[in-house]
Amino acid sequence: MTSRQIQGVGFALLGVILFSLSLPMTTWALESYSPLFTATGRAVIAAMLAIVFLKIAGEKLLPPGHYLEFIYTLLGAVFGWPILIALALMRTETAPIAVVTSIMPLVTAIFAVMRGHENVSRQFWIAAVAGTLILIYFTTSRGNFSSEDLIADLLALGAVVASSYCYVQGAELTKIYPGWKVISWVVVMALPVTLTASIYLWITVESKAVLTAQANIGLLVIGLSSMYLGFIPWYRGLRDAGTARGAQVQQLQVFLTLALSVLLLDEVVPPSTLICAAGIVAAVSWAIFSRQHAPAKISQQP
Repeated sequence: MTSRQIQGVGFALLGVILFSLSLPMTTWALESYSPLFTATGRAVIAAMLAIVFLKIAGEKLLPPGHYLEFIYTLLGAVFGWPILIALALMRTETAPIAVVTSIMPLVTAIFAVMRGHENVSRQFWIAAVAGTLILIYFTTSRGNFSSEDLIADLLALGAVVASSYCYVQGAELTKIYPGWKVISWVVVMALPVTLTASIYLWITVESKAVLTAQANIGLLVIGLSSMYLGFIPWYRGLRDAGTARGAQVQQLQVFLTLALSVLLLDEVVPPSTLICAAGIVAAVSWAIFSRQHAPAKISQQP
């Protein structure tokens, strides 16, 4: 690996650390707010911060020439993942959803090869699949799967596809614009819809809720961290390390989330979690440092 790729892995890991705040902070937010409001509200919070940054940088208009790419990224990051996951969680428990979403790094790698034409080796695919299987085993062993809601599973699968595609598309845009500009324009473009939806939900649902300080902190953190700040190093990491490789770092997110849950939610982590975490670290390391598949050379006729 080159020094730039190693640096990219570091940026991707920083993004995953910020993303890992999402679940415990969402748990706090759901004490007072509905799942749909946490999905739209966090995008509004992110847009408010993005407007400040864009104003400081003197940016006035969306950069021309890549509107469609920004829209694709927007559909996955702002609407696809948050709303589909919220709808799925309204129908079933967290554990079955966690099993479906554990395939996201692998799906992202597939999109990176298909959309970004990245070259990865057979060893990479073996490592990525091994890590995914460990994650599926881990989430299955922890959860209660009495719910058999096919619609919830399909919603979660749709969220995975939407998020994975937006990761690849966002990483492609980061080759042209800085990561902070990409995510800033994404959340600002979505603001007319997310703000309207948030106002409607507040009038019809949220105004009747009992608000707590912890819920407000949770909503604020997922708006600032999971919806905005986390994407800045994440997109940079995917660009520098390669989207397929960088995405495998996300396999560590579930264990980082558990560590934060122990600190913030007083959850207990069994010894088997440490064993699975060690397996994931090994699989991620194998995937990241596997040799890159060299494209076949085309022989030229004299």
